[in-house]
Formats: sequence, C-alpha cells, structure tokens
Amino acid sequence: MRATMAAASIAPATTNDDLAALLARIALRDQRAFERLYRATAGHLLGVATAVLLQRERAEEVLQEAYVNVWNGAAGYDPGLATPMTWLINIVRNKAIDRVRTGRAERASTVPLDEEAMAVADPDQPQPAQWLEQCVLRQHVDECLAGLSAAQRQAVALAYYRGLVHTEIAAWLDTPLGTVKAWVRRGADRLRDCLEAAGVTSA
Repeated sequence: MRATMAAASIAPATTNDDLAALLARIALRDQRAFERLYRATAGHLLGVATAVLLQRERAEEVLQEAYVNVWNGAAGYDPGLATPMTWLINIVRNKAIDRVRTGRAERASTVPLDEEAMAVADPDQPQPAQWLEQCVLRQHVDECLAGLSAAQRQAVALAYYRGLVHTEIAAWLDTPLGTVKAWVRRGADRLRDCLEAAGVTSA
C-alpha cells in the first residue's frame, strides 16, 4: 500500500493524540488516515532512514517499505508502550539497519564510472586518480560505519553528515542528551580507530 500526496486539503496531524488516532483508523484500513499519517511523518522518518543509510535514494526505498509495515501492522501499535512517533521511528530504523546488514546498501552504493566524462581533462573536476581515491575512501568509511552500533551510527551520521549539534540530535531521536553525547563520542572514536587501522588518516 503506497501513500499518495493527494488530498492537499487534509491538514497533517502533529500531536501524539492525532497520530495515535490515525493509527487506530489505519488499523481499520482507512486510506485517508494513512495519507494524513504519511504527510505528517514522512519528512522526519526519511531523515531517520538517511542517517543510517547515508543515501537518500536508498532511504526513500526503506521508507516505502516501512509504510507498508505501518499499513499492515497498525493494529499492533500499543500507545502504552511507546509514542506513535517512537513506534514509527523504530520501524524505519530497523528496516534501514536490515538493509545495511544484508549488504544491499553496499551494493547499491557502487558508483558507476562515466568513461566519456573521464576522457576529457577538466581542472574543475576530479581526475581518474582522484575518483579512485574518493571511492576507496568512501568504501572504508562505509565499512567502518557498519561496524558501529545502530545508535552510534545514527548519532555520528546526524552530527557529521547533517551538521546537527547534540541537543538537536537528542530531539531528533527522542533520546536523552547524555545518551546522545555518549553515542557521538564513542562512535566517533571507534570510527577514527577503524579508519586509522585501514590506513586512512586525516589531512
């Protein structure tokens, strides 16, 4: 079941009560409620998936899979165990982590070489040696990121790829500030050690 962006007159839900009510209606197969939930949460959840996968195209694929789970599993949501957004974030995060673990993410991240573009020297564009160096570096970074815990990987990605500060990450992940600081510090330390072991050093 894919959510559509139609019905622009439908105002997106913003509160936990709104989202919980929409999930209850989705459990009854209410497509209009599903559209509203999608419009209210897709932007935030796409950020969660992107933080894990580090590529928007893959994150969008995971997001669609996650919403299929929401459509089929809304009846299983228990407001006594988690807020609606926390429940949705967990679905998306688990989907993204599964994608990394199966190796599909690494295969999808392979950069095809444009032979025509590389045949013409352009001082403003990376040359073949630079392309190779960048690809090797990205491979090392991806491998080292995969070695972090899911929480550390998310926190590090939000901090270094999206430029968020600790307080913003804590709000984004709905996690205590002290926990987020620990995730970023330990994740960054492990990432640095892994890259140094692979022979990658900062300039």
